[in-house]
Amino acid sequence: MTLWIPLGVAALAVVYWIAQYNALVRLRNWIEEAWAQIDVQLKRRYDLIPNLVETVKAYAKHEQETLQKVIEARNRLLAGGRAEQLEANEQLTGALKTLFALQEAYPDLKAHEGFNKLQEQLEGTENKIAAARQLYNRTVMQYNTKLESFPSNLVANVHGFKRVEMLEIAAAEREAVRVEF
Repeated sequence: MTLWIPLGVAALAVVYWIAQYNALVRLRNWIEEAWAQIDVQLKRRYDLIPNLVETVKAYAKHEQETLQKVIEARNRLLAGGRAEQLEANEQLTGALKTLFALQEAYPDLKAHEGFNKLQEQLEGTENKIAAARQLYNRTVMQYNTKLESFPSNLVANVHGFKRVEMLEIAAAEREAVRVEF
């Protein structure tokens, strides 16, 4: 009888260890899935941009520099690792803001139905990217909390689970928007 008690405690410890390990693996995989969702939206944005550029070219032939920046940022968007993609994404966001500002200078462009539809699709994609980034950061926070919490931190350390960094916005986007009349 006295042998069963230590065996039971050992069995519970093993089951608990396995449960903690599986929870960490699940969270790590959710992080990868959340990143994949960001990647899907970046690809959608990547695919929409050529149509937008062609529409703007028809109206603003002399705005070649702005269009070139959009094209260059788009081409870098899917190259490299996560850090490079995020940097290209930030550059593309800035270039797109400049591109959309062109519609003020070109009333015909502003009234063009195709341009407006593309702009709406890009705005929807931007919202989806923001939502995917929020999901990614929330999942990273849950994972990192589990890594640092006792006793799951013991399991994480033994099995080499590493902390993951959250996505942050660019410093330029932290600045207050200046509205002038």
